[in-house]
Amino acid sequence: MTATLTTKDKIAEFMKTDFPQAKCTIDSVGDRTAVVRQTIGFDELRPGGTVSGPVLMTVADCALYVAILGEIGIIPLAVTTSLSVNFMRKPSSEKDIIGKCSLLKVGKTLIVGEVSLYSEGDPEAVAHVVGTYAIPPKK
Repeated sequence: MTATLTTKDKIAEFMKTDFPQAKCTIDSVGDRTAVVRQTIGFDELRPGGTVSGPVLMTVADCALYVAILGEIGIIPLAVTTSLSVNFMRKPSSEKDIIGKCSLLKVGKTLIVGEVSLYSEGDPEAVAHVVGTYAIPPKK
């Protein structure tokens, strides 16, 4: 597949317009990778003071989507078909969650990537995610 290489600014504008509810921001995108972050506050915590699993999954899904859009262009109907998460350690409730994505396979109809999630500044991943996206056929 030929890379479209959509810029960070174009993806950020698309996300702001089409996904205004998204809380992730884009740190970088390109070369089949993306780094996104989400600020953690009270709304992202579950009882016990840890970041909730759904927040972690959202950051991972966002990182995958941004990496994909960076590779193939703005295709709004690219959708998650699977997401497998391994929660490995308790994330900090006081630091941003960082999602680092690398695309493993970019095909015509399916794209597979992996995301490592970190509490900002901590080199140990808090979760590892593998996901697959379906790409709609070109008209």
